[in-house]
Amino acid sequence: MNGIMPFVWVGLGGLVGSLCRYGFTLGLSHPAASMPWGTLASNLAGCLVIGMVSQLAAGTELLSPSARLFLATGFCGGFTTLSSLIYELVQMVKDGEWLHALLYLNGTFFGATAAFLIGMMLVKKVLSH
Repeated sequence: MNGIMPFVWVGLGGLVGSLCRYGFTLGLSHPAASMPWGTLASNLAGCLVIGMVSQLAAGTELLSPSARLFLATGFCGGFTTLSSLIYELVQMVKDGEWLHALLYLNGTFFGATAAFLIGMMLVKKVLSH
């Protein structure tokens, strides 16, 4: 795939992913909460989606190169928020919330890994039927 179209697909996916992430943040965060639930949820959901896309791309011809760019690079890139995660972890540490920081870090990375693997398994299961 050459030219500008790969950039268009990534940009459109990023736009949709970023808007969804913002919706998660608004819908799941509460000013009094000490955990950034929206960021955690978008990271876990994004890893689930990219796990599914990864398995579909590896095991089938169901996703075109454009669809993979839109979903994996664009949507998941805009939807997941590692930079926000690091920022929030540093804020928690600065505020002396070491337990919350540790729970958030471990919940994100172990949860994201599990979500990715579950996404792959779901696609394998659906495709085997």
